[in-house]
Amino acid sequence: MEFSVAKFAQIKEYILSQIEIGVWPEHSRVPSENVLAEQFSVSRMTARRALQELTEQGILYRTQGVGSFVAALKSQSSLLEIRNIADEIHSRGHAYSARLLQLTELPCPAVIASALGLKRNEAVYFSLIVHLENNQPLQLEARYVSPRLVPDYVRQDFNQQTPHQYLSHIAPLTEAEHLVEAIWPDDFTCRHLLLKKPEPCLRLTRRTFSREGAVSLAYLTAPGSRYRLGGYLNVNLLANR
Repeated sequence: MEFSVAKFAQIKEYILSQIEIGVWPEHSRVPSENVLAEQFSVSRMTARRALQELTEQGILYRTQGVGSFVAALKSQSSLLEIRNIADEIHSRGHAYSARLLQLTELPCPAVIASALGLKRNEAVYFSLIVHLENNQPLQLEARYVSPRLVPDYVRQDFNQQTPHQYLSHIAPLTEAEHLVEAIWPDDFTCRHLLLKKPEPCLRLTRRTFSREGAVSLAYLTAPGSRYRLGGYLNVNLLANR
């Protein structure tokens, strides 16, 4: 088993290195499962797992009956699962960093109060963070958090951990709602995402719940030229549940 895991990691590293040095540019076809299995002396299952995981991470895309290809080089997040953005960036072999712009307590606006089960003008916690990939702004996160469920939120250091990491530990996720829309960014968003001129952006509105109720409402905004949303769904597995 240890040998198989080592080979699996080796295949992934090999594919990533070939992409990074330009041997396989965008939309290039990568070696098949059979070729990789023979090259690394492993089973087809091991090679398939390497290709599938790189596909789920947005590094590759697969065309049924044709093969696997190098995806366009923009970041990808999944709609099928809630992932920590730092983990997403690290999985691509890139460096993650964050810029905390604001962490405070505010009077709760009516729309936020309704979403989080609070009263209007009751205290709500608010954080504003820019997430960076290789020092380039990737996502602007504006998040409202219920003080009732997460009383120490404003005392955290979100330069060292993401809100997602902290909330997953303090108030484990049981449910989530997503809304994805295309928006035209305002001057504030353009400035913090370092957009020289406005361009279409993706905004993901995400409300998360724990067993005790609604925990947070987050607005996650990213330039369409740098970010995409996607996922991999195994229909056969769902049918067998």
